[in-house]
Amino acid sequence: MPISDVRLQEKDLRPMVSKLQFRVEPWQWRWLSKAARVFLMNSYLISLLMYIMGFYSLHESLHQEIAKYLSRFFWAGEGNKQKYHMVKWSKICKPKDQGGLGVISSKRMNIALLAKWLWHIETGADGLSCFSSSFNFVKYYCTSSFNWLRFYRDWSYEVVDVTTYQENATALDVVLAAISRWNLNKRIEKVQSTISEVTKSPLLGTASKSAPDDIANKNRSRIRTASKRKVFGREGLRDHIMVRLREIPEHDAASSSADPCYSVIGIYGVAGSGKTTFAGYIQDYIKEECNDEKLFDTIMCIHVTETFSVDDIFHEMLKYITGDSHSNISDRGALDKKLKEALCGKRFFLILDDLWVKNKNDQHLEELISPLNVGLKGSKILVTVRTKEAAGALCADKFIEMPDLDEDQYLAMFMHYALSGTRVALQEFEQVAREIAKKLHRSPIAAVTVAGRLGANPNISFWKNVAKLDMLNYTMDALWWSYKQLDPDIRRCFEFCSIFPRKFKLEKGQLVRLWTTQGFVKTSCATEEMEDVAEGYIQELVSCSFLQEKGTGSGVDHFTIHDLLHDLLVKVAGNDCFRIENRWSKQGECQEDVPRDVRHLFIQKYDGELITKKILGLENLRTLIICVVQKNRPVEEKVIESICMRLLKLRVLAIAFNKKCRSTSNPSDKFLLPESITQLKHLRYLAFRKSNNCKVILPSALAKLLHVQLLDFGLGKISDFTCAADLINLRHIFCWDVSFPNIGTLSSLQRIPFFRLRNEQGYEIKQLRDLNKIRGTLVVNGFENVKSKEEALEANLAAKERLTKLILCFLTSHTRGNGNAEVAAEVLEVLCPPVGLEVLLIYDYNGSRYPDWMVGKLTGGPKNLKLLEIYGCSRLGPGPQLEAFPHLRMLNLEDCSWDALPGNLEHLTSLKALKIEHCMNIRSLPTLPQSLKLFILRCCDVELMKSCETEGDPNWHKIKHIPDKMVSGRPHSIYHISRMFRVSALVPTLSTSGDGDTTDERR
Repeated sequence: MPISDVRLQEKDLRPMVSKLQFRVEPWQWRWLSKAARVFLMNSYLISLLMYIMGFYSLHESLHQEIAKYLSRFFWAGEGNKQKYHMVKWSKICKPKDQGGLGVISSKRMNIALLAKWLWHIETGADGLSCFSSSFNFVKYYCTSSFNWLRFYRDWSYEVVDVTTYQENATALDVVLAAISRWNLNKRIEKVQSTISEVTKSPLLGTASKSAPDDIANKNRSRIRTASKRKVFGREGLRDHIMVRLREIPEHDAASSSADPCYSVIGIYGVAGSGKTTFAGYIQDYIKEECNDEKLFDTIMCIHVTETFSVDDIFHEMLKYITGDSHSNISDRGALDKKLKEALCGKRFFLILDDLWVKNKNDQHLEELISPLNVGLKGSKILVTVRTKEAAGALCADKFIEMPDLDEDQYLAMFMHYALSGTRVALQEFEQVAREIAKKLHRSPIAAVTVAGRLGANPNISFWKNVAKLDMLNYTMDALWWSYKQLDPDIRRCFEFCSIFPRKFKLEKGQLVRLWTTQGFVKTSCATEEMEDVAEGYIQELVSCSFLQEKGTGSGVDHFTIHDLLHDLLVKVAGNDCFRIENRWSKQGECQEDVPRDVRHLFIQKYDGELITKKILGLENLRTLIICVVQKNRPVEEKVIESICMRLLKLRVLAIAFNKKCRSTSNPSDKFLLPESITQLKHLRYLAFRKSNNCKVILPSALAKLLHVQLLDFGLGKISDFTCAADLINLRHIFCWDVSFPNIGTLSSLQRIPFFRLRNEQGYEIKQLRDLNKIRGTLVVNGFENVKSKEEALEANLAAKERLTKLILCFLTSHTRGNGNAEVAAEVLEVLCPPVGLEVLLIYDYNGSRYPDWMVGKLTGGPKNLKLLEIYGCSRLGPGPQLEAFPHLRMLNLEDCSWDALPGNLEHLTSLKALKIEHCMNIRSLPTLPQSLKLFILRCCDVELMKSCETEGDPNWHKIKHIPDKMVSGRPHSIYHISRMFRVSALVPTLSTSGDGDTTDERR
């Protein structure tokens, strides 16, 4: 065994390999069968090298030499004669169940023997006690093993990426395609898990002192519900801030530049001290506890990133003020003017959380505050920063340091996030929790993450072992320990999030789809859906505060990652994930060098020159996400072409990831996906988010991309793609409108934006029959083309159990009033929605009666329906008795011909909101439920509206108990209504379709 204080070279190990040739030669002349030779090779010849391969990773040339000796021995004839080698040696080394002879490959055995030591290192096995005095030797060994495992993982990726489709395949492709994918995937998973553990080993330079009992359970961890967000020990600071917020000057006139209309309150503190949580706490406190005071006309809470964009902040402020972000405005001057118009005459409260500036003269800061001076006197700005210097950039007054929690408050917070909602004896755990809390030095972020992981294992022995860990004395080490307790699959998904910038709003649906298309999500059985498992991952990450919820913007769950956790992920991911935050850079510039081995790349702003110079040479790239495409810098066709021709290993290609895409250099009404897209044979996720009314033309060759799981064209319209049936793995389609024939063959499909029925083959209603994995929203249009209930029955809607929102459009605008009323009634009768449906919208129904599943004459149907909207019902007489929907929370009736509302509304005791609009034949109201919180009557019969406003009138008495009422002859959008009366809080499903699309806005 050669030993050296420097790295051994090939020549140092060659003598050991040469012994193999000496052992082989005496047998050359013997009469041995092929089976006997295989036995001798596996039992004796390879074993000669076992010892040395258990310590060193042999050079590739040595493995080739070993293969040469064994191959010659296997094919040798009588005496010293050699025969032709009829089969490639790599095939002979395959397992027998894969068509080989099971000859042991020295290269694979070398990797396996080295990997065995990694387990001993991680588990602290006694086998390494002999190395206790040779730390550097073991560290060198681990590094060498890690490099080999990385090489093996990379090689494995290459093999897995080879598909069954082999157009212009090379000889290597043909060989690799024969390898069993199932077995290979299992081996890859083991290697990846080992690599993940090795990167965390203290022997590779990471500070960690975890005990053997702290090793994360390799089985999927139990998912627990996230503890409710709660703020501890900040009442004194809150009261002090509220006193300053209530300070209003005597005059409310608009201010001048010399005397700003706002005053600034500055709070500074180190990362992880709870500034962001406190800012959100103040926002919620004003809205909920001080609502009657009406301190401010508008409240805005903006999380400022390190490389913030003034335009993005202006868009976000407009969203808070008007309900519309005006994303169509890209010119700074126009955006500045629009914001001033929205703020003019308003007293505002603006929270700028985690502002990254150094002095008052910062150009971007000046641009940010320039339009704010049009508000009323008494407006306030609360800014949170990390340093005093940054606080002084905006705040002229004395700023506030974020105070530490006292010991009891900190312990209460720790126990809340650890054991809230569990049934354990708190007293038994409290003393151990106090010891752990002392080590965390009152860091809020450390408390919520460590407590979250302890809460997942409420075992007192486990808690006591954790209390002994010295690494908890440091915040980053405590976060590191918490991270290591996650399931390996969850860790891998979370590491991928380091590709995004700090404070980036992560949409739940986008995360789920990125993780699944990358192959990061593992299911435990054939019936389990990857998306469900991925949502469980997110729930687990939220439960331990690794992902922090940011409300439900547009009804879609959003999350952010704390800066300290983001820094941790960047270190863990290494060169695998990289981002280019070129928001302020000149075209073609990149301040950092892009690693050549990067696999997942995020680019903040599209830059064709940058992509050409720095990106096209990244041969290992699997993910390319371009966040923003500016209107004045569209995506060039040649750049798309180059990406398709050069980055052949891409699995994810997303352009305009945040949905702010403008048109390419083609005319805005047409986008032609290039034929070269077929070069990306491994592509799973394809997103070219287009502007409204853009016609998207897909090449027929796209059907060759058999692995595609997602197509996203934003607000574009996909027209007549006739080869969609070949995309057998397609799971998600996002666009404004889609026209695919024979879509029923896509049995894996989970999301489709719009299904339009036609009198053409391939567009019949029976295409929906087998699409039982559809989830979220389903819009079906054109029921005038369904001629009988037998046809409608084939839709099989009741079997689509994952649907949460269903929109049925019976007549188009040019056929309204001309349909067969009896046929329409029979069709709606058999279109019974699934039991779990939450939102049902029915448009332009002209049937002669209402279905039994709606009026309560039939068991089944959507018993848990929360929102019902009926639009354009032309049937005369009273509305339907809604007996079947006892849990209904919102009822919208618009443009209906009824002469009376449903008579049983009084019995809908869960109803919170009732909206009636353009129903001109209704003359009086029925008795309404006491549960109503919101009543809207608009553009209806004049006498009815007048009676509702006349005190003492019977109709006035029927709505007297409702706190929020609106009676008007002027129509408003449902979004404006929900904004004014917080309808989304009453009915959370109002603004969401469950999948993040914009179906309601498109209607």
